[in-house]
Amino acid sequence: MLTNTRIAYKLVRKMANGELKPLFIDKTTPFVKGEWLESECHPTKGFAVRQGWHCCFKPVAPHLSERNRVWIEVLVQNYQSYSRPESQGGSWILADKMKVLREVPQNEVEAMRG
Repeated sequence: MLTNTRIAYKLVRKMANGELKPLFIDKTTPFVKGEWLESECHPTKGFAVRQGWHCCFKPVAPHLSERNRVWIEVLVQNYQSYSRPESQGGSWILADKMKVLREVPQNEVEAMRG
């Protein structure tokens, strides 16, 4: 994989205590804001094994519910893109490293969606 860095977006669960956690894979481990997180392999029944942080180029994932979930802005490193159907938001990012920068307010999410 090439060494590259860019801003990306990830849909996450927001817990009642404010913690941000993954949607499906390794879903009990909270994200730590501002720290580089290395991807790990956690095979999960019902999901293809694709090690890496799954992120989006824009905060768009029409196939996923946004109830009790928020979009976060992340910095990804050592990533590649792969095609997904438009019904799943189009191209996705699979990254070796990710750093959570901030929660994106809903009005910004809507503006980015155009």
